[in-house]
Amino acid sequence: MPPGPETTEEPAASARPVTDAPPAADARPRRAVRLARLARREAPRTALAALAGGCLAAAFPPYDLWPLSLVAVAALALLTRGRTARQGAWTGFALGLPFFFFLLRWLHVVGYDAVVGLSIVEAAFLAVLGAGLARTSRLPAWPLWGACLWVAQEWARDRLPFGGFPWGRLAFANTGSAFTPLAALGGAPLVTFAVALAGGTLAYAALAARRALGAGGGRLRAALPGAGALVLTGCLIGAGYAVPVPTRADDTVDVAIVQGNVEKPGMDFLGRPLMVLDNHVEATLQLARDVRAGKVRKPDLVIWPENSSDLDPFQYSQAYERIQRAVQAVGVPVLVGALVDHPGKPGFIDNKGIVWDPVTGPGAWYAKQHPVPFGEYVPFREQLSTVISRLQRVPRDFYPGDRTGVLQVGPARLGDVICFEVAYDGIVHDTVRAGARALVVQTNNATYGRTGQPEQQLAMSRLRAIEHGRAVVTAATSGISAVVAPDGRVLQRSEEFTRDVISARIPLRDGTTVADRVGAAPEWALAIVGLLSWAAALLMGRRIRPEGPVENMDKKGQQ
Repeated sequence: MPPGPETTEEPAASARPVTDAPPAADARPRRAVRLARLARREAPRTALAALAGGCLAAAFPPYDLWPLSLVAVAALALLTRGRTARQGAWTGFALGLPFFFFLLRWLHVVGYDAVVGLSIVEAAFLAVLGAGLARTSRLPAWPLWGACLWVAQEWARDRLPFGGFPWGRLAFANTGSAFTPLAALGGAPLVTFAVALAGGTLAYAALAARRALGAGGGRLRAALPGAGALVLTGCLIGAGYAVPVPTRADDTVDVAIVQGNVEKPGMDFLGRPLMVLDNHVEATLQLARDVRAGKVRKPDLVIWPENSSDLDPFQYSQAYERIQRAVQAVGVPVLVGALVDHPGKPGFIDNKGIVWDPVTGPGAWYAKQHPVPFGEYVPFREQLSTVISRLQRVPRDFYPGDRTGVLQVGPARLGDVICFEVAYDGIVHDTVRAGARALVVQTNNATYGRTGQPEQQLAMSRLRAIEHGRAVVTAATSGISAVVAPDGRVLQRSEEFTRDVISARIPLRDGTTVADRVGAAPEWALAIVGLLSWAAALLMGRRIRPEGPVENMDKKGQQ
């Protein structure tokens, strides 16, 4: 039967689209209104999180305002306290994005799209951290679980994706602070844990102070937990002073660090072929003349930086002859940095440190184990290179080395670590455990000169010196070249974009620190505790009700 108004069933059938249509039509406006209200409600919190992210960036070199790392941690703890996991994730991301943008702004020489893209990826880890902090904030002793989650976040970020990117660890903002000596006990993860716990207890003290202000006649009693938290914060800050940092030398060696300089900073730092190599050759020849004239003491060995030979000396005789002439003139072994064709993998490059003897020529070598993705190799090259033309500037992929960089250079057994590898705990730890008596960081920062990146990398060398009780020698093409004592003090350093030769006597040590012996165990233990606390909070669920004025206010805001 055709539909008609007189049928009894048809109005019910036709009523469904009539009654359903208005809600469907009104859903989008109502959703937009809810989102607008949500945005207005979250705007102050988001702005505060972004401000905290800027403060955290200022804690790192070149600003070195390390107390701001405590402020940023405390701010994130307060802003995620009593929130839902989703709200906490947004707050963590709102802090992380400006933090990484300002911290990694040195990547603007590649392009600001690279700065933004990498900042988003790294901020995603802080979003997960924010969700975890929100959940565990309902547990007793929440500052402790929050500190463990900071370690877990860094554990993941140091490994994922493509081998991870450890820049921005709390420990690297505290390489000259009261927390730094803790690295000798548990490495960078323990420093991060202590900083995060101190920030968490600072947040607890702030909450306790707020409760005390609203407690009326019981203010004194209400203030006691906050006072205790402040005392604990002070103890955490001062704990590093109680840690002995071993520095006694078993032997010494005289080294000369050659910084030959480059034509200009940026992506095209190499200039014409052989220019960078000639700069290092000439600086070494001048060193040889100064030694003969008695102006400087003859070194036991000479260290050149990463990429000091801009042509493969095994493929270009001009490069080989220049290096040989400089090494023979100075008369001692030289650790040369060069990019060479991989002998067993056609089309691939090795980033090597080569021990060049004045008599026997090139000998032992170390190949960089951790090439930088998109800088030294291109993941998914075939797919991405058609979309991102800039990737063609990396015409061949670097091949990762498969052994530690322990090299006998003259009388010294040194551990070679190339450039960004100083940021990775495992690579440096394995090098020391393999017998390195001092560490050498061969680096080429010319691309990022005068951007703050060289200072950030030098800060990592300072932390590694204390962590492993080893002198660290940094050799850079354009700066900053430096000598760091086993206690983290920078004894000598060069200026950027100058030709310089640094002569120094450095200690050689055989003893190991507690951090050397325990390895990654503290990091794994703290990260697992953090994840278990999150799991416990999820299991307890709604049975735990937030307490205190801040949490109650948040609950009302969510309603």
